[in-house]
Amino acid sequence: MIKQITQNSRTIFGTLLIAAGVLILLQQLGYLGGGAGDAIFTGLFALGALNFYGRYREDLDSWWLALIAFVLAAFAVEGLLNLFLPAVGRAIGGAVLFIFLGTAFLLAYLRNSINWWAIIPAGVMYSLAAVTVVDDVLGNSPIDGGGVLFLGMGLTFLALSFIRVNGERMSWGIFPAIFLIGFGLYINLGELANWEVVWPSLLILVGGYFLVQAVWRRA
Repeated sequence: MIKQITQNSRTIFGTLLIAAGVLILLQQLGYLGGGAGDAIFTGLFALGALNFYGRYREDLDSWWLALIAFVLAAFAVEGLLNLFLPAVGRAIGGAVLFIFLGTAFLLAYLRNSINWWAIIPAGVMYSLAAVTVVDDVLGNSPIDGGGVLFLGMGLTFLALSFIRVNGERMSWGIFPAIFLIGFGLYINLGELANWEVVWPSLLILVGGYFLVQAVWRRA
């Protein structure tokens, strides 16, 4: 066991030196933006992500190891974008971090459905990623970032309402979903929305949801 740990440490250290050397060389030759420190930290984040993900694979119940791995991977990807494509990195760097965080929480649920709660932070992270894209990439778009956040959270609870835990469907998720989706539409559409049509349509969708759910239970 000790021998294996020593070999893994040497492998990680050797790979770290090679990756750092390559990135620093490319930076010195003018192929990368930023400084040597940026290249070194990008390599460190990447290797740290691989290290924690490897530990997670050895203990799949420790989902928090995957969370650390994905956070470090997000920093590594953002660092690579800033080195190779600075403009892209500035535009979507924040979204990349939120996407990786959301994926880590989603992985916790996919590993064990008892972690159904992880769907909520996953959805929030993906929603924040969408908000970042709207604000930083589509700056002149009429779409409101706050409305996108509420819509994303509403869709998260809507998805949660289809999840089964111990054989029971979490149908309660439909209620916060209705409120959040309705509020998100209100923010994005505002006076342009014909609320005499929107609210009845939402009620029809909710009624259809419960109808389909009842048919599935009988089947």
